[in-house]
Amino acid sequence: MTKLSVNINKIATLRNSRGGNTPDLLKVASDIQKFGGEGITIHPRPDERHIKYKDAYDLKSIVHTEYNIEGNPIPNFIELVQAVKPTQVTLVPDAVDAITSDAGWDTITHKSFLKEVISEFASNGIRTSIFVDPIEKMIEGAKDTGADRIELYTETFASEYVKGNTASIKPYAECAQLAIDLGIGVNAGHDLSLDNIQFFKENIPGLLEVSIGHALISESIYLGLENVVNMYLHRLK
Repeated sequence: MTKLSVNINKIATLRNSRGGNTPDLLKVASDIQKFGGEGITIHPRPDERHIKYKDAYDLKSIVHTEYNIEGNPIPNFIELVQAVKPTQVTLVPDAVDAITSDAGWDTITHKSFLKEVISEFASNGIRTSIFVDPIEKMIEGAKDTGADRIELYTETFASEYVKGNTASIKPYAECAQLAIDLGIGVNAGHDLSLDNIQFFKENIPGLLEVSIGHALISESIYLGLENVVNMYLHRLK
């Protein structure tokens, strides 16, 4: 089974647009789990434009499934993760002003830095995943950092799939198999949707977890959150 972790950043964006606490981020996280979601993902950024650092602490008592915190391991982020101790931390090389994640790590150039950060998290019992492009040498580099998992950055697959280019799955499948051969777990995320998730799941060996936010929340506006969570779960089976 591939687990579905729902990224709730967009819920926080909507809340912050008006101030106050509507929609209630904690209630949404609780409801997603009640609807069958198998994890909650957040990606706090330094400017707190959607998820606030306080949210990360408040969610700790709400998330009883897998709790995944994504972000660039700057000092404030490292401090947050060590304090909250989520199930998993996903390291993403975001620029401070990035609208959304747009590239994976160069795990060769940044090997020493990643290795040091991952060692810190491991000493606190936190599983680590590295956001990477589907490039085999980057998977090999991730192995050398001591990461438990990789998260395949799926934007290229999603943009090509909508054009009918199903061959775009090939490098992802090859990198997933390489990760398995190296003893690394495989996650995936970015622009996965109800339209492409089943095809992706069926062609990626050993896919442990997908993190989906923007598409899932957008689809839920039309179809309803409970319904959409279960539509994803059905496709992932």
